[in-house]
Amino acid sequence: MSSNPAHNAANETDTHQVLTFVLGEETYGVDILRVQEIRGWSAVTKIPNSPPHVLGVLNLRGSIVPIVDLRKRFNLAQAEYTAITVIIVLTVRSEAGRRDFGVVVDGVSDVVDVEAGAVKPTPDLGSRAATDHIRGLVAIAERMVVLLDIDKLIGAQLTGPLADAAALTEAARAA
Repeated sequence: MSSNPAHNAANETDTHQVLTFVLGEETYGVDILRVQEIRGWSAVTKIPNSPPHVLGVLNLRGSIVPIVDLRKRFNLAQAEYTAITVIIVLTVRSEAGRRDFGVVVDGVSDVVDVEAGAVKPTPDLGSRAATDHIRGLVAIAERMVVLLDIDKLIGAQLTGPLADAAALTEAARAA
């Protein structure tokens, strides 16, 4: 048994917390440390020429936050935005830097502890692009939870028309 404090600290990090949420019948999870805020649905300002899954932007306490509909991003059937529809504001890291994004989901479930050893690799579906944004799969309470790599899923959105429009809006607010 090792008494090395660094070794003991490494063992403690083998478990991390995940916020789980639902889209239709499926459960997904993101690292809780990336979650900035969970808020109810509110209308967004549309940005011209943005991808179909990007609904627009919200002004959250002076910051312009792009909003992505995960149902559209995953090519799932569209659902109505209701009182139980939720926007999860997440911090995304990419080559363009750190940025907050909102993702629209059907509802938030729980915060759960996930042991690193319990995470199963993503199955090969024949196309790397189909699973690039999935960190792995884990069984929680007899449900399969898809763990998302939010940087790969949304990080690409930090370039192009949406990022340009959000940057211009922020610059205009600062002027």
